[in-house]
Amino acid sequence: MDRTFVMVKPDGVQRGLVGEIVSRFEAKGLKIAGAKLEILPEERVVEQYREHLEKPFFPGLKVYIMSGPCFLMAWEGKGAVAVVRRMIGATNPAEAAPGSIRGDFALDIGRNVIHASDSPESAVRELGIHFAPGELVEYSKIDEPVLYE
Repeated sequence: MDRTFVMVKPDGVQRGLVGEIVSRFEAKGLKIAGAKLEILPEERVVEQYREHLEKPFFPGLKVYIMSGPCFLMAWEGKGAVAVVRRMIGATNPAEAAPGSIRGDFALDIGRNVIHASDSPESAVRELGIHFAPGELVEYSKIDEPVLYE
């Protein structure tokens, strides 16, 4: 099974969307392997968004991500990275399909509710930034035989 990193950003937490988002992933059949609520320290924000450090929007992004609690999650399932990316929708909510998380709950690219890893390599890197060894749980779900061939 594949794992991916998902973060409900401060706007999603403040709006009370964590439960709805978790429910959507669970209903899809994904398995949660770890979760925690925290205000991210600057070092981890810089590491999370290192590819954007020199971009003009980064200072505002950093302030926003550190402005309140984020809900950090590890999700597991077959093709988890691609499945989650489709479920969250396009980065720009104006382009996100109805039915996607951003399509249903976001209006502005700067407050787009959720982040998810964009590749298996990013998932490994981002999970390593936000979860220490031993914080992710290994287990079998009772419904796995009906979810997968």
